[in-house]
Amino acid sequence: MTLQELTDNIRTRVTQADSLDATAKLVTDQGIVFIDAKQSPTVVSNDDQPADTELHVKVADLERMASGDLNPMMAFMTGKLKVKGDMGIAMKMGQVMG
Repeated sequence: MTLQELTDNIRTRVTQADSLDATAKLVTDQGIVFIDAKQSPTVVSNDDQPADTELHVKVADLERMASGDLNPMMAFMTGKLKVKGDMGIAMKMGQVMG
């Protein structure tokens, strides 16, 4: 999956993220996806901006989590997913991405 495909996929998924009300940044091995759910509608871009929560993960691991081949909690516990910032927002992001 390319960064553009990932960005488009997230843009589609966050239309249901009304409860997020935060900013989040996915930092991947292919680039950044910034999600601003404080705005309505939610804005998704590839801008590197400060966020309430940062999720550091490889795109391949994101794909495995989305397909169910990798449990997000196991990814976190094994260091494949790193969270900086508000863990509550990270949990909400898991619901959006799942």
